[in-house]
Amino acid sequence: MDNQSSHDSMMGSMASEETRTTTSPHIRSSATGETPKPATRAWTTRLLVLGIVLAAVNLRPAITSLGALLEEVRDGLGMSGSVAGLLTSVPPLCFAVFGVMAPRLARRFGPGAVVCAGMAAITAGLLIRPYVGGTAGFLAASALALMGIAVSNVLMPVIVKRWFPDRVGSMTGLYSMALALGTSTAAAATVPVTDLLGGSWQTGLAVWAGLAAVAVLPWIPFVRQRDGVRQDDGVRQGGVVRQQGAAPAGQAPAREERPALRITRSRTAWALAVFFGLQATAAYITMGWMPQVFRDAGVPASTAGLLLAVTMVMGVPLAFVIPRVATRLPHQGPIVLVLGVCGLVGYAGLYLAPAAGAWVWALLLGVSNCSFPLALTMVGMRARSGAGVAQLSAFAQSTGYLISIPGPLLVGVLYQHSGGWGLPIALMAGLMIPQMVVGVLAGRDRTVEEEAAR
Repeated sequence: MDNQSSHDSMMGSMASEETRTTTSPHIRSSATGETPKPATRAWTTRLLVLGIVLAAVNLRPAITSLGALLEEVRDGLGMSGSVAGLLTSVPPLCFAVFGVMAPRLARRFGPGAVVCAGMAAITAGLLIRPYVGGTAGFLAASALALMGIAVSNVLMPVIVKRWFPDRVGSMTGLYSMALALGTSTAAAATVPVTDLLGGSWQTGLAVWAGLAAVAVLPWIPFVRQRDGVRQDDGVRQGGVVRQQGAAPAGQAPAREERPALRITRSRTAWALAVFFGLQATAAYITMGWMPQVFRDAGVPASTAGLLLAVTMVMGVPLAFVIPRVATRLPHQGPIVLVLGVCGLVGYAGLYLAPAAGAWVWALLLGVSNCSFPLALTMVGMRARSGAGVAQLSAFAQSTGYLISIPGPLLVGVLYQHSGGWGLPIALMAGLMIPQMVVGVLAGRDRTVEEEAAR
């Protein structure tokens, strides 16, 4: 398979960097404090790449598996329609609330330890929620899983920037491709797997805890690295990344205390946060409502579900390509505009001929939804240091997910009161314009450290 060969090629290219000691942070033996030998560094790099991929695969099944069985869950728990509708806004709310905690936790315990704990929280939440009984318990267990997703969401760009500073595009692409693969797989496979295991919705939801448990394992060796996200991580000098204040081998790396970055002073940070929020709004509206648009146009229910799967699968190859292209450009604005135009054409098609050109519109909206990996790539490019990336990632994602909360609910209100899809589609298309504008602003070649210092 092309995706598998791309993954194997990436694993090899990461290992080939074992001799470039200046491009990775200080990986020290827990027993001796000495810098590991090249063979150890290569093994550590492969394990970290595997951990990133497995973590990314587990960042969406908690959401999309529930969507596939929502009717059965409602019947089983006696959940009201209003509570079920609220579930569509719970994920971005949890991402916003818990995501802001990630940088502080990373400084205290180290990013590897936090991601490991995040994968464990996802495992526990997915395993518990089908069997706790009652709507309150189901929501609480879902929140536990979403908390793990939130902190991992924020820290993935940080880990990529810190460990692979010369391969931000490639690693972000690999991570985004794995995330898209996990999203589409859970959406497509949950119902068949549930039928195969006896038809119980509890089993169909709990089975995804097994995949999350596997993702815990590669992160265990990184739990003891407690140096956290230092202010001096990833400073580039003379074309290579060096650690300021680095101590001789056998000594703990020196920490340089600097004032906290005032991220809210950066216009680029605000532009990136709004861009992240608007693309998330479009994604959640697409996942929640696009099948209904097609069904109301006369498309069979099974075909409507397949069209959504096609839209989501488009993110698998493009999520690997777009970040690699983005890192080669001084300005990411052109990519933002191309993705935005695809979205506008897709929405126009949904309005004018939703059934006749359904497959074309699904493909175009799938391309447009690839603004997510582009946003993650820009997070890694708009800050100079690991600490800057941590703050920017938390700010952009937490603010962005807060912005995205009303979107799916507003589409539902407009649909209910207007009796058709004209106004909701006009809203979707209208939001694409400011998304393109702020995306162009966020894509300019500058860093948040420079702007915050002015």
